[in-house]
Amino acid sequence: MELREQIRSYIIENFLFGDTTPLTGDELSLLDNGIIDSVGVLELVAYLESDHALTIEDDELVPENLDSVDNLVKFVARKHSVV
Repeated sequence: MELREQIRSYIIENFLFGDTTPLTGDELSLLDNGIIDSVGVLELVAYLESDHALTIEDDELVPENLDSVDNLVKFVARKHSVV
């Protein structure tokens, strides 16, 4: 499964409980649309760190990295290219 599919699947299963309706596009803001909250961000970070072998620093916990599927895919790809 490709990275985008893995991240979408995680969000759908863990935050939307299998309902794909609220996730209308990969550019959709997860925070602004109530899909995740601050606790959800922490869960998402834990998932990325464990399943994608990343270390995410505090200064990287910004919407530009974590607020949409598009941002998450770019962020993870960028982190892997640095490692």
